[in-house]
Amino acid sequence: MRVASRRAGTVHWLLIAPALGLILAFYVAPLLKILALSFLDPTPGLQNYRLLFTSGAIERILWTTTRICALTTGLTLVGGYAIAYALVHAGERQRQWMLFCVLLPFWLSVLVRAFAWIMLLRREGAVNSTLLALGVIDSPLTLVRNEFGVIVGMVHYMLPYAILPLYANMQGIDRRLVAAARGLGAKPFGAFRRVFLPLSMPGIIGALVLVFIFSLGFYITPAILGGGKTVMIAEYIATNILDNIRWGLATMLASTLLATVFLLLALMWRVVDLRKLLGAA
Repeated sequence: MRVASRRAGTVHWLLIAPALGLILAFYVAPLLKILALSFLDPTPGLQNYRLLFTSGAIERILWTTTRICALTTGLTLVGGYAIAYALVHAGERQRQWMLFCVLLPFWLSVLVRAFAWIMLLRREGAVNSTLLALGVIDSPLTLVRNEFGVIVGMVHYMLPYAILPLYANMQGIDRRLVAAARGLGAKPFGAFRRVFLPLSMPGIIGALVLVFIFSLGFYITPAILGGGKTVMIAEYIATNILDNIRWGLATMLASTLLATVFLLLALMWRVVDLRKLLGAA
């Protein structure tokens, strides 16, 4: 039995060896090189990492990134929770159409969506034209090339990433528990707040971490809708690589971002059962 088990284990390792080799060659090795550059360029030492605490420009970039990611995550969770709740309680035919609408943005380029938002939010766009026609405003609002435009575009992009884990979690909640709470005298909102909401908390935490992690590395949408006036960390990294040629600074920021992502993933792994969240258990 032991010999057969060892042989089976050897076969399994041989089968996954090509994939492991590709991961080590094309993922782990470049990451280690980036980490090394953050300590070695322009001179060996920790001078790049000291900039995290001494550079006012970097602190502003980090604060802008954190603020935008937090606002994006909060707004996305509110909208995603409402849509996921509607999906769970909709009829089968309505649910299929709603899921189609949720998945539709995955088939559209992020560039197309960003430029579409520019057309809608610019001073001569549909939003300002409608508000002017209704008499709500007297002059066009500045809705793009600022934080507002960036957050709108990011929330639109992130909604499916919040809806799907929330929907997977809500599907596993026994609706009879809410009905039992109503039968015991709880009002609709009380039954939701005391029964359904706590049971959906793993989905909320999973969606929160997932959306926040994706938001940290956003580049195209902030670059287009921010118009260079709202700079997040990914755009700042690209600028230092392509324009300023400051590889040490750029790799330091990339390493810090990667470490933050791994830390958040580890936190989610400890708090949330990922198999249950993704519908595998």
